[in-house]
Amino acid sequence: MKPNFEDMSVPDLRAYVLEHRDDIEAIRALFHHPSLKWKTMPPLVKDGTPIEENIHLAEEAIKQRIEQANKSKE
Repeated sequence: MKPNFEDMSVPDLRAYVLEHRDDIEAIRALFHHPSLKWKTMPPLVKDGTPIEENIHLAEEAIKQRIEQANKSKE
């Protein structure tokens, strides 16, 4: 019985793929894992003027990524 790839963390899924290199479904799940997708950020500056709201959004996104990285190390 295969594990539920959608519920697996990236490190767990990566380990599974390394052990089951022929499992195309697992490889696809790893490449399409939601936490590995890039987010498009709005511009931080327009005509040389900082856009404070967008800078705040970028700061929050960076903080969330740091928190996720710290949780995955635990």
